Amino acid sequence: MRDPNNQLHVIKNLKIAVSNIITQPPQPGAIRKLLNDVVSGSQPAEGLVANVITAGDYDLNISATTPWFESYRETFLQSMPASDHEFLNHYLACMLVASSSEAEPVEQFSKLSQEQHRIQHNSDYSYPKWFIPNTLKYYVLLHDVSAGDEQRAESIYEEMKQKYGTQGCYLLKINSRTSNRASDEQIPDPWSQYLQKNSIQNQESYEDGPCTITSNKNSDSNLLSLDGLDNEVKVDGLPNNFRAHPLQLDSSSDPSNSMDGPDHVKFASSLHETKKANTGIIHGACLTLTDHDRIRQFIQEFTFRGLLPHIEKTIRQLNDQLISRKGLSRSLFSATKKWFSGSKVPEKSINELKNTSGLLYPPEAPELQIRKMADLCFLVQHYDLAYSCYHTAKKDFLNDQAMLYAAGALEMAAVSAFLQPGAPRPYPAHYMDTAIQTYRDICKNMVLAERCVLLSAEILKSQSKYSEAAALLIRLTSEDSDLRSALLLEQAAHCFINMKSPMVRKYAFHMILAGHRFSKAGQKKHALRCYCQAMQVYKGKGWSLAEDHINFTIGRQSYTLRQLDNAVSAFRHILINESRQSAAQQGAFLREYLYVYKNVSQLSPDGPLPQLPLPYINSSATRVFFGHDRRPADGEKQAATHVSLDQEYDSESSQQWRELEEQVVAVVNRGVIPTNFYPTQYCLNSYSDNSRFPLAVVEEPITVEVAFRNPLKVPLLLTDLSLLWKFQRKDSSGKDNEEVKELVTGEPVMIGTEVISEFLINSEESKVARLKLFPHHIGELHIRGVVYNLGTIQGCMTVDGIGALPGCHTGKHSLSMSVRGRQDLEIQGPRLNNTKEEKTSIKYGPDRRLDPIITEEMPLLEVFFIHFPTGLLCGEIRKAYVEFVNVSKCPLTGLKVVSKRPEFFTFGGNTAALTPLSPSASENCSAYKTVVTDSTSVCTALVSSASSVDFGIGIGSQPEVIPVPLPDAVLLPGASVQLPMWLRGPDEEGVHEINFLFYYESVQKQPKIRHRILRHTAVICTSRSLNVRATVCRSNSLEDEEGRGGNMLVFVDVENTNTSEAGVKEFHIVQVSSSSKHWKLQKSVNLSENKDAKLASREKGKFCFKAVRCREKEVATQFSEKYIFADIIFGNEQIISSASPCADFFYRSLSSELKKPQAQPSVHAEKQSVEDAVRLIQKCSEVDLNIVVLWKAYVVEDSKQLILEGQHHVILHTIGKEAFSCPQKQEPPEMELLKFFRPENTTVPLRPSVEQLSNLIKTSLHYPESFNHPFHQKSLCLVPVTLLLSNCSKADVDVIVDLRHKTTSPEALEIHGSFTWLGQTQYKLQLKSQEIHSLQLKACFVHTGVYNLGTPRVFAKLSDQVTVFETSQQNSMPALIIINNV
Repeated sequence: MRDPNNQLHVIKNLKIAVSNIITQPPQPGAIRKLLNDVVSGSQPAEGLVANVITAGDYDLNISATTPWFESYRETFLQSMPASDHEFLNHYLACMLVASSSEAEPVEQFSKLSQEQHRIQHNSDYSYPKWFIPNTLKYYVLLHDVSAGDEQRAESIYEEMKQKYGTQGCYLLKINSRTSNRASDEQIPDPWSQYLQKNSIQNQESYEDGPCTITSNKNSDSNLLSLDGLDNEVKVDGLPNNFRAHPLQLDSSSDPSNSMDGPDHVKFASSLHETKKANTGIIHGACLTLTDHDRIRQFIQEFTFRGLLPHIEKTIRQLNDQLISRKGLSRSLFSATKKWFSGSKVPEKSINELKNTSGLLYPPEAPELQIRKMADLCFLVQHYDLAYSCYHTAKKDFLNDQAMLYAAGALEMAAVSAFLQPGAPRPYPAHYMDTAIQTYRDICKNMVLAERCVLLSAEILKSQSKYSEAAALLIRLTSEDSDLRSALLLEQAAHCFINMKSPMVRKYAFHMILAGHRFSKAGQKKHALRCYCQAMQVYKGKGWSLAEDHINFTIGRQSYTLRQLDNAVSAFRHILINESRQSAAQQGAFLREYLYVYKNVSQLSPDGPLPQLPLPYINSSATRVFFGHDRRPADGEKQAATHVSLDQEYDSESSQQWRELEEQVVAVVNRGVIPTNFYPTQYCLNSYSDNSRFPLAVVEEPITVEVAFRNPLKVPLLLTDLSLLWKFQRKDSSGKDNEEVKELVTGEPVMIGTEVISEFLINSEESKVARLKLFPHHIGELHIRGVVYNLGTIQGCMTVDGIGALPGCHTGKHSLSMSVRGRQDLEIQGPRLNNTKEEKTSIKYGPDRRLDPIITEEMPLLEVFFIHFPTGLLCGEIRKAYVEFVNVSKCPLTGLKVVSKRPEFFTFGGNTAALTPLSPSASENCSAYKTVVTDSTSVCTALVSSASSVDFGIGIGSQPEVIPVPLPDAVLLPGASVQLPMWLRGPDEEGVHEINFLFYYESVQKQPKIRHRILRHTAVICTSRSLNVRATVCRSNSLEDEEGRGGNMLVFVDVENTNTSEAGVKEFHIVQVSSSSKHWKLQKSVNLSENKDAKLASREKGKFCFKAVRCREKEVATQFSEKYIFADIIFGNEQIISSASPCADFFYRSLSSELKKPQAQPSVHAEKQSVEDAVRLIQKCSEVDLNIVVLWKAYVVEDSKQLILEGQHHVILHTIGKEAFSCPQKQEPPEMELLKFFRPENTTVPLRPSVEQLSNLIKTSLHYPESFNHPFHQKSLCLVPVTLLLSNCSKADVDVIVDLRHKTTSPEALEIHGSFTWLGQTQYKLQLKSQEIHSLQLKACFVHTGVYNLGTPRVFAKLSDQVTVFETSQQNSMPALIIINNV
């Protein structure tokens, strides 16, 4: 078409909207409903792949398109009512249609024409609105080919052409075939894609040229269903004020986009309103493809011949009107004002015309003519001309303060500027801003403001000005429309994420706001979608309250939309995150979750049990215990502590138990631990070695301790809590019988399952549940998890841990609601770190504590201790009893007990059974075996002997492993045996933990379990009693029955160190016994007449005994284990020290003493001879004499007197060195300065010490104690003196005796006076092994007086040694002689 300047102008993609002439302006309510339906009807496609946007550290899945927004925008723009200040959707033309089957079609056209004129120009009709008074009328004759007479139609058409001209009329032929459903040729329904659901009779969008159809009241509705093929069907769902019109479309048709046909025609067709559903209706069934072409042809003819020339003519007219007035003034409008009013319009009249939104113009006002021209140019895509007209109009409207008109002009000027081809000028965004502000604030017209915003936002987005677009969209959100606000907020969010540097958090926040508004607008699906999109940003960033809010909303919306699984998972998230909500809020979340869950589970009652999120289970803290619970102590009977779940894990003690077990297994297997040995583990936890399948015994319970934690501030109640397991049964033939019992409802025959009916976990509490299984068959068991009902308590919340409100402690908690579900126990094994591959990668080993293998029956031992003390005095002996019970159905054998402290207890030696208790011992309840003695043998020793082999302490045996003397060595099923057990309080005071490990085997050897163990830890508190110290030294006297040397004196000091708290009045030393292979006590030396040796508190007693070597016949070979016991009694009862329990404890203490590491000097070959010599010299000063002090203590307790008894051991190794009964505390050395010195690497030759050398030779002088000599007769007094030299070693010794005085100190001379030895001054002798030699010497005195004869000095060396150990023997004790004168 040509513009006013006669320039050719091309129009592309023109669309035409056609609607019924009798229309009402759409009602706001109907528009709202329509928009709502459009949005809810448009959802994201199911299989749509979302865009992944990476922003910073976020990866977001975001739907690239928002079809619901596009549909909303289209529908919104099309449903805008026509208004007076703009002409864009006013009608331009009117089609008048009559059927060729009418009697008088031409007359009918005249009637229709008059009707149209009446409607347009009569003031009764405010609607529809017309563009210009001179509306184009186009006459259409409709001919039904299948029914009508074609000749007649042609002749009528000719008549019309005569009357209206060829440009103004048209003959449309349709329905070329009859509507025959069964016809072979199936042509697709041409209208189906255009018919719109719920669509209001749509007004045109801003670029449509409007036109109307008027129709004959008799016209066949079937004909009119076939109007245009390339059209967008617009539907009027409202009843009009006439009768039901044939052009009403049925309300169930559905809007869709126009097809790209030749002209992109928009056409409004109508169907009868009464046809409700378009599912069964086929439209255009009578049309052939030729008819389709005819309809297209008709629209084209109408547009090219009628509509566009009409518009071109109108634009020229308006333009001419304006240009003819242009020269009068610079502004077109001031010119038109003068033209119309002749003089300046007074202010008053304008003010009168003003309303809230400024001026109202009459329809023929010149200001409006320019707006009309601009709109027409805009409609035919002549944008530059349109812009200049809008721009001009804007100025004039602003001058007149006509704000509504000005805003319209600004808005369209901005759009025209944007649409101009080649973009000669930038988009004036401020025009739009002003327009929006004016519409919203001054005109209070939100619909127009919204249209502005929608247009402007699209324009800004197309220019990538996202932040401006977002600001604009957000500005228009308001309380008056939730749907609009939601859509705009969502678009704003998309703007934020599409920016050059995406604003992820702003996106998420606005998505949440949009979701909230969608929810208020009732658009549940869109709300859910928004929240889910936003969740991607908030998830896992530590914003827990925000996450809770989103998850809660998602859960709620999903539930409303019956997406139950999503609802469950959302609520699950709220509960499993560390919640910071208040208790009430958490309770609400939990109830909501349970409610949703219940609905889910009701939908599929037979489905698998769901995984529950609460309470938390700390899988790695799961402990598994194999065996029965420990029995409580029963009166005097106390069960062995064994292992239980109540004991804390202690790596040190578990290592000790392991060592004890290895020790006993090694003894059983002749000193070698078998390769397939693994320590027995009754309790498996995260510290134990769980890499192997644990072994459980059939018919013995398996207890699984599950650690629950309640993260919420609301108590949780678990009911019907039990374990889930799977069991593979093994037959005795070894075949596998796969019986998988997944649920607890398995046959009770295989595995019994314990159910805890109620288990309450208070708020934020960690609590363990112990669940039992009872295997009744052998096979492989796999414990999978726990199954329970999860619920919460109603009514009685515990407040601040004070406890429940009254009425809640009835045990049966009132459950508000509960769901059945499960949780699996999956335990991650330890990280592997052995091979290089394992070190470089992260690999975990297996953890099999929940997969026990059930094995055949084994014996089961229970041990009870009777009269077992908790407190003892050090060294006190007490008799208790141990009861062994076999509670299984198999006999047991090979019972042994092992302990690190064997000196603490004994079951008695092999002799104990042979030596019955003496009568007196039973009277006094003594633990010892006693014999009444006669009073004559007071100080002489009673000798007995015993072999240590009888007491289980043989050569090379393990003293810690003690076989338990069971009668017949077998304990039958159900049998019990009581054995005596003697205990001795340890020598150090304090609390002692003593571990016993009982080992036993089955009589039938089992392939999988070789042995079983039972542990017991005894705790004994000891308090101080006596402290015994002893020394031994050589006796100088030589009176021996055999005339052999070698007597010794033993000094024993006993101190009562008891503090009187224990209530001990006094200690009586009843007997001192010796035990040795070579020595024995012979008699007590210093005992006074008072036989009783009593020690009150803090008193000390001193005893002196004479010890002699045993006779040859008593002493067996060196390696025999026979010890000689000698008892010296201070009472009238002899305790037989060689019998149990005295000897047992003596041997035990001896063996523990021997176990202490002795420093062994290293031996080199060249020094061998020297070493041997030294060894021989050392041997002389060694003595293996052991002293046992037996005592009684009198204790007053509860005004009753008790007698306690006990024994202390002193082991004497070296002559002259003090030995103690209890280990001495080391005094910490005082701090001294550090000395730095260079170590000299000369090896010091091994030399025996002075004391050791001095014990090589024993000297003693025999002489008269006093000697009478008549000095007046003879001045020299000669006294014969015998010097006895006794060789204490087993080797030959060379001895030099030197008699010369070497005393230089004058005091010594003065005190003792001087005398002289006569004869040889030096003797050299060789003494054979243990030989005694006597030298006859003479001493010469010149005065009376007291003299010391002990001056001879003796030197000794081993004969076969080159080196002389020239060490003088220490002079023996002063040998005083008194010389008297007679």
